[in-house]
Amino acid sequence: MTEAAPGPSGPGTVVMELGAGVGALILYTPAGLDGEEIEISRDGAPRTHSRVRPRHLPGQTRYAAVYPGLPAGRYTIWRAQTPVAAVTVTGGQVSSCHWPG
Repeated sequence: MTEAAPGPSGPGTVVMELGAGVGALILYTPAGLDGEEIEISRDGAPRTHSRVRPRHLPGQTRYAAVYPGLPAGRYTIWRAQTPVAAVTVTGGQVSSCHWPG
């Protein structure tokens, strides 16, 4: 069974849970990664993933994977088995990172 890909997100359609020890991450990517599942992992923890989707904003479309409700800490962004970037998620904040290259 194939999982249907959701359509693009509009402004205000992603719910972020933030708190003292919980943050979120927005990973901005090139359009060529649209539909890809990008994995991240906190140091020493299992990986989690999110799908890159178009995010329609006033006057532009950005491509991003959103990771809500992440425990604060340092995360590795993966492309298959290769680490491609690292980012720190801070509790109570939305962190952002741009795909390398």
